[in-house]
Amino acid sequence: MTKASQAIYAIILTTSLFFFWGFIHNLDPILIPHLRNAFSLNTFQASLVDASVFLAYFFFAIPAGMLMKRYGYKWGMIVGLILFGLGCFLLVLAASTIEYYYFLLALFVVATGLTVLETVANPYITLLGDPSKSTRRLNLAQSFNGLAAFIAPIIGGRYILSEEPLPAEAIAALNAADRIAYIQSETESVKMPYFILGIVIFVVAILIYFTRMPEPESKNKKENLQLLKALGLYRVRWAVVAQFFYVGAQVCVLSFLVLYATDMAALLPQEAKYYGAIAGLAFMLGRFFGTSLMKWFCPLNLVFVFSLVCIALILTVVFAGGYVGLVALVIVSFFMSIMFPTIFAEGIKGAGEDTYSASSLIIMSIVGGALLPLLFGLLSDTTGLLLNGYWVVVVCFFVTALFAVRIKKMKQS
Repeated sequence: MTKASQAIYAIILTTSLFFFWGFIHNLDPILIPHLRNAFSLNTFQASLVDASVFLAYFFFAIPAGMLMKRYGYKWGMIVGLILFGLGCFLLVLAASTIEYYYFLLALFVVATGLTVLETVANPYITLLGDPSKSTRRLNLAQSFNGLAAFIAPIIGGRYILSEEPLPAEAIAALNAADRIAYIQSETESVKMPYFILGIVIFVVAILIYFTRMPEPESKNKKENLQLLKALGLYRVRWAVVAQFFYVGAQVCVLSFLVLYATDMAALLPQEAKYYGAIAGLAFMLGRFFGTSLMKWFCPLNLVFVFSLVCIALILTVVFAGGYVGLVALVIVSFFMSIMFPTIFAEGIKGAGEDTYSASSLIIMSIVGGALLPLLFGLLSDTTGLLLNGYWVVVVCFFVTALFAVRIKKMKQS
């Protein structure tokens, strides 16, 4: 196999990883209302699903960067996939219990694997090929993440969500034995999707193990990560801030969308789940559309304009509510889709030997997906209105717009 063929095969295998972590991330919006009903949770408690997932990014992004720097991109992918698969099997075990916190622990293990994969795969895609097209290449790979955002809610809605869940009052009225039996019946539906996903993930790990993956040259593999040096780079610093707020916005929009559809648009759960799939389709189309626009427009200009559109749409959610707000949230999914890969690619551009450190720091900032949804849930619960949580999202998109302005100004100076 020629070097060109190896690079193409490596890109295909790496791109599949974007699909898989996108798939499991987009099962979370299905899992949140499902567990919320099964365990009679409030909005804040339900948001702990996202917190358990995205806290892993904060704690394990730096170890993932160290692993990648020392042993290379290929072994980083393999370790990430092993942890990912183990987490899926732990979710199957958690479904045999009636303890909500076992689910949170299993999701944390899954997210540990995802942290390693994202720390490795995002920079790997940008380094394979023409540096001037790195942002477009990462956006294209991330488009398969968008494909997963479309498929996951359909599968999750079909196999996880109950058709006729009992309301919280009815669950509370059950005697202890019947309540345990009901919770057990609800958690049982989680087993099959995660078991199958775990098997597939281990198969992909085996494929990568037996594949020759091109490794970009690094002169100082045994040196520690230079985190402070990387953070001193203007691009990296702004990308860390922007990614923190962007991921928080994405999680607030997508993870609470089904909840919004049932609570604010008065849809039945079996109807609401389809809007998760529609939002996923919008997200996917937005990725492909945004990537194609980058042939003619500066990616940073697109981030700026799309951020302003998202702010306008979220304000529509806050002030209009109801079904109009639900449609606005679906459209937000389209316009926010290019932000993660563009922020990442622009952040590590020109980092050189500090790419490992820069990648770790930007992936670490995904912890915004843990903290900002908690603020969203707290604001919603304390004010008694889910709509008030969306003010958090308005602030997030203001920061992504500011990132685009700052980096564009730096490029022009």
